[in-house]
Amino acid sequence: MSATRARRRRGGAEDGPTRAVDYRRLRNPFPPVPVFSEDRVEAIHAAALTVLEELGMKVLLPEARTIFRAGGAIVDDASQMVRIGRDMVAAAVASAPRSFPLRAGSRDRDLVMELGTLAIQSGAGAPHATDLLRGRRPATLSDYRELTRLTQHFDVLHMLNPLVEPQDVPVHLRHYAVTEAQLTLSDKFPFVFSRGTPQVADCFEMIRDFRGLTEAEFAAKPHCYTIINTNSPRQLDVPMAQGLIDFAKAGQMSVVTPFCLMGAMAPVTVAGALTLSHAEALAAIALTQLVRPGAPVCYGAFASNVDMKSGAPAFGTPEEVKANLGAGQLARKLGLPWRCATGSAANVNDAQAANETQMGAWGAVLAGATILIHGAGWLEGGLTVSYEKLITDLEVIQSFAELCAETPATDADIALDALREVQPGGHFFGCAHTMERYATAFYEPLVADWSNFGTWTERGAKDASERATGIWRRLIDEPPGFSPDPDRQAALAAFIVRRSAAGGAPPES
Repeated sequence: MSATRARRRRGGAEDGPTRAVDYRRLRNPFPPVPVFSEDRVEAIHAAALTVLEELGMKVLLPEARTIFRAGGAIVDDASQMVRIGRDMVAAAVASAPRSFPLRAGSRDRDLVMELGTLAIQSGAGAPHATDLLRGRRPATLSDYRELTRLTQHFDVLHMLNPLVEPQDVPVHLRHYAVTEAQLTLSDKFPFVFSRGTPQVADCFEMIRDFRGLTEAEFAAKPHCYTIINTNSPRQLDVPMAQGLIDFAKAGQMSVVTPFCLMGAMAPVTVAGALTLSHAEALAAIALTQLVRPGAPVCYGAFASNVDMKSGAPAFGTPEEVKANLGAGQLARKLGLPWRCATGSAANVNDAQAANETQMGAWGAVLAGATILIHGAGWLEGGLTVSYEKLITDLEVIQSFAELCAETPATDADIALDALREVQPGGHFFGCAHTMERYATAFYEPLVADWSNFGTWTERGAKDASERATGIWRRLIDEPPGFSPDPDRQAALAAFIVRRSAAGGAPPES
């Protein structure tokens, strides 16, 4: 819900006390939970350095290998292998910023990336969308725009992201449509795919001009970000390496995230998977700092296990939670802001889906993640974003935000007067302390139904997914909550028409 929108009283009256919430800037109140002893964290870090130094990373982009070589790495162009010394890694980690701002479309949407802050994102990067009305389908630009509007509506979703891939838009033009949707439907911090320098340059220009920035102002602070996935095990492909270079040069944020499935692309043990993930993240971070010392970068980890009977990815498992906790320990060792994830392998928005996403989210939050991605809507291991799951997951995510808020314990909150007023065997419904606070005391659910069975039946006996359908439909039917500057919107549209007519920008591979 909007941080500036006061909630109505439960009875529906609009003239009584209201409960104000602020979910826009969260700080994680939980002490980070370790899964390894400190000496084992050191052992994993040391093993990752050995991996980089002795085994190396395969780096497919010649320019990236040149940069590594200039920085002192041992490079074999024939095999494309790069061996990175631990001194180079240490220097890169030392130059990467511990804290930096993210500039959104309005100052009250700005964020800070540092250990202790918490920014949450919806599910991202799915080729399909699904809802109870239209079914499962290849995602379209209309889906992307609708989901962006839903993201804009809920303050607890702090950053924009890929959401779904609009497959009705050709890839050489898709970055125009996605960036236009982000800029004109939301004032939150936007995302840019790393699919080659021409596409990245287009997106930088669109964001810079739409925000009214000079080139120097754009480069001075991050105004957008990308996600860099290594190809585990130990490979950095062309567009990902190019993205690290392009974003570092431009002073924009890269979120480095190896995706290590235990038993498939990574060792079958939690510690082994984290060793590989840590090594790959350090290699990518090193490249950003070789390009531009001080370039904004986030450490990232996304490790879970597979079903060893089928090879299918699994999420919300005890192993994923432990991997999240271990990744948090490694991130804190480096001192860098970092990205973690939750997710679900369920095929529909059911109890399995809810349990898996909530378990993974708890792991990320208790690990002290700076960014939590896939917090709402993710199904089928990332193949689908569900409109209904987006809404039902937000119930949990908003509860996390409530837990981030201070819990008052003033003398009035301790309620000694109420305890004096209510006699043994009585109740607190009508006491003065309750009457002063009842309308604003508790979190009001987004989708949960607290009515009794009879009332619930009379209202149609709708389950959570059916209630969620009503919520997202209502929000989509409402006027947009964000109105862009019409002159900048027209200029953006003209830029897209001009660049599209010139052939767009094919992705590089």
